[in-house]
Amino acid sequence: MTETNVQRWSQAFLPTLREAPAEAEAASHQLMLRAGLVRKLMAGAYSYLPLGLRVLAKATRIVREEMNRGGGQELLMPGLQPADLWKQTGRYDLMREILYTFEDRHGKEVVLGPTHEEIITSIVKNHVQSYRQLPLLLYQIQTKFRDEARPRYGVVRSCEFVMKDAYSFDKDFEGLDKVYDRMLEAYKRIFSRCGLRVVICEADSGAMGGKASQEFMVPSPWGEDVVVECDAWGEGRAMSLEIAPSPVPPAAEASGAVPSPEKVPTPGKHTVEEVSQLLKVPAGRILKTLLLDTDKGIVAAVVRGDHELNPIKLARLLGCRSVELAAPAVVEKISGAPLGFAGPVGLNGVTLVVDHAAMGVHDGVSGANETDTHLLHVQPGRDFEAQVLGDIRFVTEQDLDGTGNPFRLTTTVEIGHVFKLGTHYSDLLQVKYLDEAGAEQVVVMGCYGIGVNRIVSSAIEQNHDKDGIIWPESLAPYDVLVVPLEAAGEAAMALGEQISAELGAEGLEVLLDDRPLQTGAKLKDADLIGIPWRVVIGKKGIERGEVELSNRRTKESEWVKPQGVAGLLKKRRPA
Repeated sequence: MTETNVQRWSQAFLPTLREAPAEAEAASHQLMLRAGLVRKLMAGAYSYLPLGLRVLAKATRIVREEMNRGGGQELLMPGLQPADLWKQTGRYDLMREILYTFEDRHGKEVVLGPTHEEIITSIVKNHVQSYRQLPLLLYQIQTKFRDEARPRYGVVRSCEFVMKDAYSFDKDFEGLDKVYDRMLEAYKRIFSRCGLRVVICEADSGAMGGKASQEFMVPSPWGEDVVVECDAWGEGRAMSLEIAPSPVPPAAEASGAVPSPEKVPTPGKHTVEEVSQLLKVPAGRILKTLLLDTDKGIVAAVVRGDHELNPIKLARLLGCRSVELAAPAVVEKISGAPLGFAGPVGLNGVTLVVDHAAMGVHDGVSGANETDTHLLHVQPGRDFEAQVLGDIRFVTEQDLDGTGNPFRLTTTVEIGHVFKLGTHYSDLLQVKYLDEAGAEQVVVMGCYGIGVNRIVSSAIEQNHDKDGIIWPESLAPYDVLVVPLEAAGEAAMALGEQISAELGAEGLEVLLDDRPLQTGAKLKDADLIGIPWRVVIGKKGIERGEVELSNRRTKESEWVKPQGVAGLLKKRRPA
């Protein structure tokens, strides 16, 4: 058979596995390995085998079509980037932990690009001089690199990945708003065409810079991001956990006078849980004090023991770019005690930042700034004052929104992110143009990213059963799987080749399972790789002059005449 739309399984490199490796936790990771889509080379780096590459190509085509429809022009930028550009924008230090860097033979430091804001900005800077050359919307689909601390879940969190990144350049913020909205609609179409259910949420811009951004999230138990929704925000509005505002609790009702602070020995009890158990005090009455190293100096943050500090909120409140835990030696120098014993009472030499909920604690417990010692009867407002008061914690499912209902938290995987960068990069890299009056103005930018290989893994997460993958038709590696059964002999194979040729001639992509395997093995593999339509040719069907046509998703099947298969499938496939 020579039809280009037909692939014989016996000649395909399609190594399926009965069982997934023990390290594969997520369903998509397991099934991508078992179905022969990918193979792991090392932690965070995967080879796409022919079946997987076909799916990746389908996702890429959809992304490209919608980007072009949205007015984008495709280019391709190098993965090798001069470190000097990253240092110029300050992101070299900000993202240092995830950057792959090396020196070339000339002694110049090079970055393997995790993203391309600096590069595209420098390209446009050397081209745009006049308002007549704006607006621009440029995009690429390219391999990116991140030195992930913990690569996990296959291609979901990997060190090498395929990304579509687009960049807009406008005269003003009104122009940015228009293209931003256009990209939002393009993203909705992309994910809809890929058969994905996504949640759009307001998000933090992080190291990308800029002020406004939205994430496209796919609900998944294996995700590492959390989306927050609540009734008080209105239907359809969601936020990432990093920015979701925590409710300010009402002032605690005093249940009597609180005694003066009293030291109590807590030998070796460093954590909230340990102190809570020892002193028989609920975690919500413990005042957890964390010393943090920021680009504006050391600060002390105080949150309730049953809450977690949100470093992004803290950075926003203080106007910092970086926040990390202070080194143990710094903690001991400032507080006079090792980790786990710092407290807000009498803590000097640092800015004291207190969360609203912590400030509302009545008769609390805190570290005493002494080794193996805590304080009982700590009363915020009496025993210490907040130098900065604000929302610096993560929302929890125990919090109630403005309607009295709990917040809803959903674990998700980020699949797309759009940013209003504004003039963040154009200011840093001096990208300017002359307006209609001949005055110099700064270019206004936006950035729009999609994890293309995450489309593949997310489609599997949302479309599988106990037997294998159930591909959305738009992403399926083949449209039809033709399965002549071994027991039906040469007649079945001859009919399978005939049907495959007819389907291929109609423009359908066909995989013909011509392997000399038993019926059970063929059908198990058919379920595993998840091709939407299946034509099974058996002995009894041949005797009746019929074949069995079945749908992988609905599991519905019917007997049809062989010559009618192509026409029937053309009618039933989505346009």
